[in-house]
Amino acid sequence: MKINIYYGGRGLIDDPTLYVIEKMEEVFRELHVVVERFMLYDMKNSITMLPQTLKDADGIILATTVEWYGIGGYMMQFLDACWLYGDKEKIAKTYMCPIVMSTTYGERDGELNMASAWEILGGMPCNGLCGYIEDISILENSEAYNALIEKKAEDMYRVINKKVLALPASNQAVNRFVSITKNTDLTPKEAEQLSQYASDDSYVQKTKEDIRELTSLFRNKLDEDEEDGQTEFLNTLRDHFRPIVGFRGTYKIMFETKKLPLCIEVRQNDMICSYGQREKADVEIQMSEETMNDIINGRMSFQRGFMSGVMKMRGDFKLLRQLDQLFVFS
Repeated sequence: MKINIYYGGRGLIDDPTLYVIEKMEEVFRELHVVVERFMLYDMKNSITMLPQTLKDADGIILATTVEWYGIGGYMMQFLDACWLYGDKEKIAKTYMCPIVMSTTYGERDGELNMASAWEILGGMPCNGLCGYIEDISILENSEAYNALIEKKAEDMYRVINKKVLALPASNQAVNRFVSITKNTDLTPKEAEQLSQYASDDSYVQKTKEDIRELTSLFRNKLDEDEEDGQTEFLNTLRDHFRPIVGFRGTYKIMFETKKLPLCIEVRQNDMICSYGQREKADVEIQMSEETMNDIINGRMSFQRGFMSGVMKMRGDFKLLRQLDQLFVFS
């Protein structure tokens, strides 16, 4: 049997939590239990890797000291890492005993918080131990308190050895049906490095410059594609233009999928067509590119398109009819 102890305090000499876990370690060794202690304050740069140490443990002790409010940052970091990177199947088979000593108010809340957190992770909490210890000498000079600590270690040994079952907890139901952790392909080390990069101003600045460069590259590509799209229909109109003596007129054709309208200006024998903005035109037409393709392929005329409703126009209707004479598609 192996039991891991994760200590989340600051490692002070007179920390009552250290006294408690040392007493429990003595009992475990007498019972031939392998014990490994992890001092989180010494491992603060590698806490995200610690969930991997749960794999060979039959049970664990989460021990911390409440010095002013709550169970402390190191213990919360470890529980966060278990949630993000821990093997949930292994955690579900692992017993946890919370040990919380307090030099101020809040030891019971701390014990309950760690037990609840372990249940949400899917694990099985054992009955823990908590107490308000103003001075460590209170523990050192009390045989009754020491017997209580030893009894707690023996109880944990029996629970793990006999694999005692517990009734399902609502916290575990929350884990199954509500709380969802986003899957990530990053290892804890890679995630930690990513966080370091995010806090590095020079790295962030370089990344922003790379993004701007890529954005400019793709924008230029889009502009090129748009320019190619703005030559559509122009050559066809020029090839099928049939001048009418004495005719003058201007047209603006707006397509649903193009930003700029197609402008046509006819001056007797001359015809100018291009994509661009034009304030005023004698005839304004709105249609789809599909309708325009039908016209230039001879399947429809401008006038018939207007009469069938696939094309809208505003302006001089006589000039609209002239379009079918100016541009002959057969």
